Amino acid sequence: MRLEELAGQTAVVTGAGSGIGESVARRAAALGMNVVLADVAMDRIVAIEAQLRADGHRALAVPTDVSDADQVEALANAAYAEFGSVTILHNNAGLESLGYTWDVPADEWQRVLAVNVNGMHHGIRSFVPRMGADPRRSHIVNTCSVGGIAITPRMTAYAASKHAVQALTECLYLECAEAYPQIAVSVFSPGHVATRIFEDVSVRAEANDDVAFWRRSIQDTGITPDAAAEVLFNGLQRGEFWILTHREAFERLATKRAKVLTRQLRPDSVFEEAGRN
Repeated sequence: MRLEELAGQTAVVTGAGSGIGESVARRAAALGMNVVLADVAMDRIVAIEAQLRADGHRALAVPTDVSDADQVEALANAAYAEFGSVTILHNNAGLESLGYTWDVPADEWQRVLAVNVNGMHHGIRSFVPRMGADPRRSHIVNTCSVGGIAITPRMTAYAASKHAVQALTECLYLECAEAYPQIAVSVFSPGHVATRIFEDVSVRAEANDDVAFWRRSIQDTGITPDAAAEVLFNGLQRGEFWILTHREAFERLATKRAKVLTRQLRPDSVFEEAGRN
């Protein structure tokens, strides 16, 4: 997918109210694309829509809770009614959760999986048949995380959801290759990116230390959302399935995970092995 060919085409981005989603939407607009901004935070996407339009771009804000299938269907209806086709669908909306598994409230657990996993499925159900009916090339990008191949204690809901997203995306790749070969599929697996994801996390007394640690960590060591968006579009241009912001970190985590699976080790064995080395 050549970036210079994207002008006049349409990108739909969920979780577009801040962070990676906002930067991807702005980058798409800078490439001359029409942009559909979806987020549960209506005030944020309306403000971004106004800024993009003031700069001469075509943008449409559609308040959307991706955990609600009907709202995602309404998003697809709005995108096609306004712009007629979709070339890039970026299923990006996501939530975090921290704390020991047994301390996570049931409603928080359900909300994380509803947004992170069900939200992607809703996007696929509402957009893929329409994109597949169009013979022109298009691309679906699902935001996963390096957490999609790692095991992180006290981040269970997020880790479980991202492992599901990874599997979902690989299955979708194979299915589109079979049924809609004009639709390319990529998984976007960022490492530390300085977004507000840990600002929005539910804070409970038993998870205070974890929240403080992760907020500090991504702000101190994370790349900017704009840098992440640039990586994403470069990956699209190269036709990559795996689009990675932190390749070395990804490969290190993948190596650890592979050892656990291929040798049938306990989850803590790779850490013990690292300590001996």
